[in-house]
Amino acid sequence: MDFKRTLITSALPYANGPVHIGHMAGVYIPADIYARYLRLKGEEVLFVGGSDEHGVPVTIRAKKEGCTVQDVVDRYHGIIKKSFEDFGISFDVYSRTTSETHHQFASDFFRKLYDEGKFVEMTSEQFYDEETKQFLTDRNIKGECPRCHAEAYGDQCEKCGATLSPDELINPYNAVNGNPLVKKSTKHWYLPLDNYQEWLEQWILKEHPEWRPNVYGQCKSWLDGGLKPRAVTRDLDWGIPVPVEGAEGKVLYVWFDAPIGYISNTVELCGNEPERWGSWQKWWQDKDTRLVHFIGKDNIVFHCIVFPSMLKAHGDFIIPDNVPSNEFLNLEGDKISTSRNWAVWLNEYLVDMPGKQDVLRYVLTANAPETKDNDFTWKDYQARNNNELVAVYGNFVNRALQLTKKYYGGEVPQCGELTGKDRETIAEFRDVKQRMEALLDQFKFRDAQKEAMNLARIGNKYIADEEPWKVIKTDPERVKTVIFISLQLTANLSIAFEPFLPASSKRLREMLCMDAFRWEELGSMELLPCGKQLGEPSLLFEKIEDEVIQAQIDKLQATKKANEMESVKAEPIKPTCGYEDFEKLDIRVGTILECEKVPKMKKLLRFLIDDGLEKRTIVSGIAQYYTEPETLVGKQVLFIANFAPKEFKNGLVSEGMILSAVDADGSLVVTTVGRHVKPGSQVG
Repeated sequence: MDFKRTLITSALPYANGPVHIGHMAGVYIPADIYARYLRLKGEEVLFVGGSDEHGVPVTIRAKKEGCTVQDVVDRYHGIIKKSFEDFGISFDVYSRTTSETHHQFASDFFRKLYDEGKFVEMTSEQFYDEETKQFLTDRNIKGECPRCHAEAYGDQCEKCGATLSPDELINPYNAVNGNPLVKKSTKHWYLPLDNYQEWLEQWILKEHPEWRPNVYGQCKSWLDGGLKPRAVTRDLDWGIPVPVEGAEGKVLYVWFDAPIGYISNTVELCGNEPERWGSWQKWWQDKDTRLVHFIGKDNIVFHCIVFPSMLKAHGDFIIPDNVPSNEFLNLEGDKISTSRNWAVWLNEYLVDMPGKQDVLRYVLTANAPETKDNDFTWKDYQARNNNELVAVYGNFVNRALQLTKKYYGGEVPQCGELTGKDRETIAEFRDVKQRMEALLDQFKFRDAQKEAMNLARIGNKYIADEEPWKVIKTDPERVKTVIFISLQLTANLSIAFEPFLPASSKRLREMLCMDAFRWEELGSMELLPCGKQLGEPSLLFEKIEDEVIQAQIDKLQATKKANEMESVKAEPIKPTCGYEDFEKLDIRVGTILECEKVPKMKKLLRFLIDDGLEKRTIVSGIAQYYTEPETLVGKQVLFIANFAPKEFKNGLVSEGMILSAVDADGSLVVTTVGRHVKPGSQVG
């Protein structure tokens, strides 16, 4: 079917933290590439995004940070939105699910289905915390994974990747406060997905066999298993209140409310700019509009089965024409995890790699997990930048522009008679538009970007073979033709890379003084007219040195080490002893007056302690853990005062033992007191 316009949505990120490279590779860069491509073709496009600000993840973050949920979503919505802007994700609207427009629209959507009897009421047993008087969502429950026996959430084990339900956990408890849980009855409203089974089978399995195998296969698996009613409300104090009587303390389930955000954000945009965008109904209820969802594979069921069933139940909306879901991107061979801080966060990346938004866009597209999980490594990032963006694309562009400046004062020269090599190069280039379109229309962005880079390879080979810097001495007229063709190839590159590397393409067009450009011109050898004055050339990309990459690897290794330390269990408790054994030890508080390394004794530190009665010397074997021992002066530490003096070979006598804690990595840390007390105070 031919459509008049395309509506593009991208999954709403949770506003409980920044976005990372997994989000970008899986959802936002592909969606942006497609939106930019269609706009270049002159098509009518609307690209909708927004922050998902309800649900359990944001409440967990608020409790962890000791602030209100609104504080959390306000902060992270701002961080996420800015990151998208910095990386050139060209949303036409990016709003949020805490907006008044969304609350009203989602409430009205629910109420219409409720009034028409599209929901069923069901009572079920759910986990309940008697102390806080709260029903807990899956993510708020922890316990032992029944498969690998690691600590797991009620919806998933992050160690073995198993999808779970809270009932499967061994010894479940409240993830926030550790309280034990009981089962308690509660009433909720459910969307009877089984009522839409036959319709979904016809629509997905028979009408859309062209969908990506991972999408089609996951949908078929769910349908083959038989659909069941799914709750659309939850017992929570954060979210959109259920707009019916008797629903106090209940809100719309986040999976029900979030996709409605696509519609409400469109309503908000069209209300603010009706002259440009027209009515929101044109985008969501006109059969001439094509709807495309960009998501990760963890959202396939919601966008292909649940949300379409909601739209079908409502009756007035179009349904997706395609859902090009990606697989997951791993990081340095390990699954990206926000809870373990194992990620490359966009806002941090821009601090460490200023001005390199397009480098990351290029690498993530080159490694796009379109058909299977893929891996991001910093070494590959460096190699693709240095060997492809710098050595191929940037090198060709710089050669063409610098030679134009050197020989013709930056003016496009006159093209002379074409040779066989010229015609061969132009022929290689001429059908690039058709090749890229065939790939982009099938959402094969990784291969489409390869085609764009191949144009730079063609240009590089052409200019290297022709060697204008040599020929200028013997045949200056020939050089004019070589440079003319090279400049046309350069102008084509600015169009071909526009969907992928928008910031670099803009800079290149500025150097070429290209005010206007269209997709349909891709492949043309007449983009820059003879005599056109070009701008000042500069490098599009720069080489990234080893030390810059090593800093990023070290940063990740520090994170891994911290995670390993947190996961190490404490040493087993020693055998039971009587209180009388403890009473024999005289543990006191001492103030450190001096602390220095012992000459020729690498492991030893000499402490001079004020013990409240006199000054005493204590020698401790912790020198390797304190490279600047003088920083301990003034601190109060615990020490055993009634050990017999011990003499060392160098004549030093130690009059006690300073108590130290052994950390998970084996390092020793002196024990201190919470506030200043009188030296000599006993520990009892």
